[in-house]
This record gives sequence, structure tokens and C-alpha cells, in this order.
Amino acid sequence: MAFRIGLGFDIHRLVAGRKLILGGVTIEHPTGLLGHSDADALTHAVADAILGAFALGDIGSHYPDTASATKDLDSLKMLSEICGLIPAGWRIANIDTNLIAERPKLSPYREQMQINLAHACGLEPDQVSVKFRTHEGQDAVGQQNAIAAQAVVLVEKS
Repeated sequence: MAFRIGLGFDIHRLVAGRKLILGGVTIEHPTGLLGHSDADALTHAVADAILGAFALGDIGSHYPDTASATKDLDSLKMLSEICGLIPAGWRIANIDTNLIAERPKLSPYREQMQINLAHACGLEPDQVSVKFRTHEGQDAVGQQNAIAAQAVVLVEKS
């Protein structure tokens, strides 16, 4: 059996006047993530990890931020489409993520994020790990000016 891994990372600034969407969950918060699409950093990190596992470029090469068709695009839809690019005979074994934010507290949303990401990828929720970290007041994330996400995806050839 053959394996590949992919690594994804994303970061977006927090700004007033935007919804905060993470892992496909809309979270009540006074600020949201700035971006061309819905700016769901967690979902973007997962998508980039999948693309990376197969050397298929990055989100920007598939969904340019200059295209009107991608304006305010639902990132779970994007992720589902990216999963459709997985070559025949390959499948995602598991997804492991870190979502890095000082505020809001995200643990109440973990299960729904896992379900949403799993559904978009055609997986079971127990194949998706969503973990939360802070930056202890350091850098843009720690000063509540941004939210970042990391993802690792293991894919296997059956």
C-alpha cells in the first residue's frame, strides 16, 4: 500500500463586518475573517493539504481571488470539489488539524466542525481531528487580529 501526506496552512485577518466561519460553522463573534471567499481558514488549510498530497497546486490556483465566481464562495463546497480531484484508487485515511485563535472559545463547535469537514470529504467524523490552540498573546493571532489553521492529511492508495 502506498501513502502520501499533505500539509496545509492558512491565516486570515479578523475584521468588523464579516461573519466568522470556521469548519463550516458560523460562530457569533464581533469580527469575522477577511477574504475573497467566506475566509474559512480551517477548511482552506484542509483543502490545501489535500491538494499538496497530490501535487495539485494550492487553493489560489484552483479558486483565484480575482474571479467573481469565487467571491463569498462557501469553503465547504470548495473542499468537496477539491476532494473530487483525488485520483482514482486513492482515498483520505485521516485529517488532523490545529485551529489557532485566542478568542472566541471554539471547543463547543468541535463536533460540528468535524462533521462538516468529514461530510465535505466523504469521510466519517472519526477520521477528522479538530484541535484548538492559542498563541498565548503573541503575534497577530495572539493579539486577536487573525486566526490561523494547520492541517495534515494522510492519503492511501488501495
